[in-house]
Amino acid sequence: MASSRLKYLSLGVLVFQTTSLVLTMRCSRTQLGDGPRYLASSAVVAAEVMKIVACLLIVFKEHSYSLRSLNSLLRQEIVHKPMETLKLAIPSGIYTLQNNLLYIALSNLDAATYQVTYQLKILTTALFSVSMLGRRLGVYQWLSLLILMAGVALVQWPSETPGAAEDAPSSGSPLVGVAAVLVACCSSGFAGVYFEKILKESKQSVWVRNIQLGLFGLVFGLVGMLGYDGERVMESGMFQGYSSITWVVVALQALGGLVIAAVIKYADNILKGFATSLSIILSTLISYFWLQDFDPTSVFFLGALLVIVATFLYGHEGKPAANPSRA
Repeated sequence: MASSRLKYLSLGVLVFQTTSLVLTMRCSRTQLGDGPRYLASSAVVAAEVMKIVACLLIVFKEHSYSLRSLNSLLRQEIVHKPMETLKLAIPSGIYTLQNNLLYIALSNLDAATYQVTYQLKILTTALFSVSMLGRRLGVYQWLSLLILMAGVALVQWPSETPGAAEDAPSSGSPLVGVAAVLVACCSSGFAGVYFEKILKESKQSVWVRNIQLGLFGLVFGLVGMLGYDGERVMESGMFQGYSSITWVVVALQALGGLVIAAVIKYADNILKGFATSLSIILSTLISYFWLQDFDPTSVFFLGALLVIVATFLYGHEGKPAANPSRA
């Protein structure tokens, strides 16, 4: 009974995190307010700082709230093992790029289209798992990947009512948004499998690994922020344009992956399929009724249905493990 409750709690957490991050990020990037819009590059940096602090607190708790034990562990695993630590630079840099791309994508795509298209990360993760980890996919997996590609292609099918997109608030450029999602899917697949490979080759806890990732991510994020938005940061500060919803987005991006890492062991593939499907449905409904930036067509619904079917079908056999600890 307790196990069943944990499963459904996991389902709720997965649906909430996936849906709320997409919708709040979309809302924060398109709503018009007083003053300048917040810098996406600074939000990425703030999320890395928050994630590092959260992981430090978890490790601190695991070591009986002993500062000496925490300090000893960090020195031993990070400072005294520089080559092991440097291995995390590659996925960290890719994750930093990916996080910036998600802001670009949701500045140009409605939440529903983004949610469906971003499921292509299943395809990229599967292909990188085969090439890098030597995984073998079953017939159901290969069939689901074909259905997934067909579904995403239908979702991106040109609308017969182009005026609707122009009437949507802050619609941006769909082409730029789709390109950002596709690059993010490729980076997510590679970085997730690479990180999984590192975790399997070492005995470090996932929280220590996330601290290492976060430290590199913070450095890469600062370099990106100063290089791309340096002048605006100097003029108006790093937190210009921040509002309460901006901080919600930062918190969801920073802590969401860690929450999923904590509950994912209770959620089987079928439950994760339910979570993805519910998230797509909720994003579509909220995007249409609340944000009013989405005008669904029958072709979109057919594509979204195929993506949902592909998600369930992919979980029918052993799914190559995507990175559970990074969102």
